[in-house]
Amino acid sequence: MKPAAFDYFCPESLGEAVALLGDHGDEAKLLAGGQSLMPLLNFRMLRPGALIDINRLSELDFVAEHPGGLRIGALSRHHTLETSPLVRERFPVLSAAMAHVAHLAIRNRGTIGGSLSHADPAAELPLLAVLLDAELRTRSAAGERRHLAADFFLGPLTTALGADEMVTEIVLPGLPPGTGWGFEEVALRDGDFAIAAVAALVTVADGQIVAARLAAGGVDAVPRRLAAAEAALIGERPSAELIALAGELARGEVDPPSDLHASAGYRRHLVAALAERALSAAVERAG
Repeated sequence: MKPAAFDYFCPESLGEAVALLGDHGDEAKLLAGGQSLMPLLNFRMLRPGALIDINRLSELDFVAEHPGGLRIGALSRHHTLETSPLVRERFPVLSAAMAHVAHLAIRNRGTIGGSLSHADPAAELPLLAVLLDAELRTRSAAGERRHLAADFFLGPLTTALGADEMVTEIVLPGLPPGTGWGFEEVALRDGDFAIAAVAALVTVADGQIVAARLAAGGVDAVPRRLAAAEAALIGERPSAELIALAGELARGEVDPPSDLHASAGYRRHLVAALAERALSAAVERAG
């Protein structure tokens, strides 16, 4: 099929793009990488009156140092995050997770801002944003807003973005020294959306876990931090028994759906197994 008719705009600046969004509101859709948008248009599941192509906004395509962390422009491509030396140095878990996103042709076009705005609960970037305590900065004609990733995702394909608002950049706060990482995912085929995915960060000092983050995706309406499993790790010395306990706690923290790809019980089993693998890798890298 072909998309329904729409007006096409290609702004040359962020200010122009924001003004167009303000003018067209609910009738407008932004075109960045288009990896999710174009199929929806072709199947006429979306019928926008205006398409605003933001690919000329080079001001939104950057990876820059931020005190201890990074600022990433919303037009940065997945492949940039996968291959950037700065991302690999500061946030290797993000670089590694990007290799699981679809296929190279899609990673060459898909953008971080587009993926976060689309908010597919099985996508890797929303999960990583929650894990890394990312701040999403957005812009509308009314000015800039800042959203914590944990509050940005409201449900499947639903975010806190207003109809006249767009993501402009993502800020990742720095990680403490001694932090290791792990990322594990199960999909039916290489490049498919995850049936379940788990990412972990563990900080070890003087032989004890002093900080831990564990997040799961693909098993709920939005990516979730697994607070009970995190709490069980803090102040403890890493061990196989401790990691197994955290995996079981993680299993009990998710309430996944059943669908054609997997039952709820199988997804809970995956969360436990993937949490153990991710935490084991994180502890090893922290050591």
